[in-house]
Amino acid sequence: MLVTRLTCSWTYGPHATTVDGMSSEPEIRGPVLRPGDDGYDEERGGFQTARRHRPAVIAGATGADDVRAAVAYAAARGLPVAVQATGHGLSVPADGGVLISTRRMTGVRVDAASRTAWIEAGTRWDEVVRAVTPYGLAPLNGSAPHTGAIGYTLGGGLGLLSRRYGYAADHVREIDVVTADARLRHVTAESEPDLFWALRGGRDNFGVVTGLRIGLVPVTRLYGGGLFFPRDLAAGALVAFAEWTRALPEETTASVGMIPYPDVPGVPEPLRGRHVTHVRVAHLGDAASGERLVAPLRAVGPRLLDTLAEMPYAESGSIYNDPTRPHAYSGSAITLSGLDATAARTVFEEAGPDAPVPRVVDLRHLGGALARTPEVPSAVGHRDAAYLLRVLSADASAEARAAHERVFAAMRPWATGGRSLNFLYDDDPAQVREAYEPEDLRRLAGLKAAYDPANVFRLNHNIAPALVGEELGGRVL
Repeated sequence: MLVTRLTCSWTYGPHATTVDGMSSEPEIRGPVLRPGDDGYDEERGGFQTARRHRPAVIAGATGADDVRAAVAYAAARGLPVAVQATGHGLSVPADGGVLISTRRMTGVRVDAASRTAWIEAGTRWDEVVRAVTPYGLAPLNGSAPHTGAIGYTLGGGLGLLSRRYGYAADHVREIDVVTADARLRHVTAESEPDLFWALRGGRDNFGVVTGLRIGLVPVTRLYGGGLFFPRDLAAGALVAFAEWTRALPEETTASVGMIPYPDVPGVPEPLRGRHVTHVRVAHLGDAASGERLVAPLRAVGPRLLDTLAEMPYAESGSIYNDPTRPHAYSGSAITLSGLDATAARTVFEEAGPDAPVPRVVDLRHLGGALARTPEVPSAVGHRDAAYLLRVLSADASAEARAAHERVFAAMRPWATGGRSLNFLYDDDPAQVREAYEPEDLRRLAGLKAAYDPANVFRLNHNIAPALVGEELGGRVL
């Protein structure tokens, strides 16, 4: 295997550095690419196309040693570091600096006896699902199987089974992370409790995670799918969803979205070119109990499509049927204290079929296990929220962002002031601060100062290192 030695220009030739007190030559076994090199554009590309990284150099990591070499190189030269697996969460594009691409790191090792799996940094959820379902187990993955598992989990992880099992971050057992000193640390609740707490919710602010061990749950089948209502039933479907979710058991996780489908091949014919209200259901029960549960929703009226059925967990990606082709998008989300009929109608009026700027609107039901403090606390906040409202557009224009904020402003009577890191798609420091509880943000900023005082890991939803006496989010540290 070709080994590239890192030099001042990342070309061949030795360059001595000091890592953990020992002189060594940083080496990387994966590709090292700069602008103009063959493969550079492909390597920096990702699912989000509204913005793209343009780093000075890309390190195509094949393992933890490659990540250490790349971080050592960047830190020694005062360069910022970005990390990318699938590119779904690209919020701050690297303009210069070092991009560590982890997409080659895709190993999954299942320990069925302990109901855990070790997943590497570039692994997608569909790869995890394929690996664990033969053992009668399921991961706490999200709605899109092609999303990177690591970034999703460390951002909180609001998934298909969340009301029964909570956030994915709460089920992390061990983490391997390369910190700004180019040290590979094996982090657990016992070995480094502060860093373990911060990584689960603070994501890539504290280093490049090269792998983690997640807990799995004993799920083989579920009742799930979607109800697709036409535009004239949108308001009724939203109100029915608000009323229906008030008494849902924790075994049921659901959401509703309003989606203006384009008239293009690939969209199911009944939905093509239509404004559709899509109710999604994942119920941990059999078909009989599921049918009884969703009867009030079906009573809203005729559907364009009805895909609800019992299915093996391996097919759970069909519940949302999220798009798999890379595209441009921008958006954000706020947490809500509740969702009554008035709130549901407000969402419809502000972002429904007649809205001047087309938007995708998504209301996710929270509560249940999401509201409980886990045995090992994490930095994931706003657990008291009852719903999450997400607004998306297929571009990143100022007009689109203003349209999003108009929806959020109209929903202010029900807003809790919180955000979710998993659903922040743009670079807005104020929104990043709102993703955390104030006391947790103070703690995170202090830990950032301890582990990454130069803010090497800043091309992200950044948490800046705290200084004594510094004001952060309206509070003095």
